[in-house]
Amino acid sequence: MNPLDNPELQDIQMRLNAADSEVRRIALLDITDFEGEDHVPLIIASLRDPVAAVRAEAAKALEAFENNMSIAALIAVLDDPDPSVRQAAAHSLHDLKNQESARVIFPHLINPEASVRAALFRALRELRVMNSFEPALTALTDEDATVRREAVAVLGYLKQPHALPALAILAANDPEAEVRRAAIGAIGFESGDVTLTAVLSALSDSAWQVREEAAATIGKLQLKNAVEQLIGALNDSYWQVRLCAARALGRLRDPRSVPALIETLNHQISNLRKEAALALGEIGFAGALPALEQIETDPDPEVRKSVRLSIAQIQATDREAARHARERSRTDL
Repeated sequence: MNPLDNPELQDIQMRLNAADSEVRRIALLDITDFEGEDHVPLIIASLRDPVAAVRAEAAKALEAFENNMSIAALIAVLDDPDPSVRQAAAHSLHDLKNQESARVIFPHLINPEASVRAALFRALRELRVMNSFEPALTALTDEDATVRREAVAVLGYLKQPHALPALAILAANDPEAEVRRAAIGAIGFESGDVTLTAVLSALSDSAWQVREEAAATIGKLQLKNAVEQLIGALNDSYWQVRLCAARALGRLRDPRSVPALIETLNHQISNLRKEAALALGEIGFAGALPALEQIETDPDPEVRKSVRLSIAQIQATDREAARHARERSRTDL
């Protein structure tokens, strides 16, 4: 049966040809209720509608139909003159789930429009297709910062160790802070000398967002050789960096950070007091108990909750250490 023989679909087709653009737009909302893909050409035809709102609705509707014809049509309108249409098409492409979709995307990665290249790399990111590795690596030198950032994200999702040197170079030298930040985040899948050198350098970056990402990456990878630098980051001029540094120090559980964390318990920003308290609990050093007990009546309820939790953690750690000591003593006897 021809899908256009369906009376309801015939009604939609008539509405797609209506003079009123709002009628055409609503028809596109209704067309996605039909199963199958035989009516996709009707949606694609609406991508040429003279009204941008209708074209944008058509681009949104194609999100539900992940086939080569739909993907090619969405790519074609990534350079639509209206930003709402471009955004809708990019969003639909970003939601692709079928890895076979990448085959349609690859030939367009050399599009002269930077916004198109960026949108396509963004779509490839979620697909995690290994064939996107080389194009993404090449795009790290793209003239457009947004393209470089999206290419970094592709490499971060692919998690290939041989991308680390290029990402580290980008993290240290890219003129755009957002690209440097993305590069630091992307290398956070593997510890090693390249990663350690990159994140330690990033802790002194001129942009606080990069320093924040570096502190978070150190904590995520538990880079033990970065403890001293993290302690220094507790004095960063931006509280966001200090917060990530405190959180990372808790994950590293190095007693050397205890004095600096105790000092942070008195910071005027409550989120920093909370993170410092939690970090001290993670470290489990009994010598921090007096300082924690002093702020059990902190005016912020979240800080008080974190203090109680940390005190309980330290006491539990202390009891466990005492139990192990007794067992060793009995064994020695």
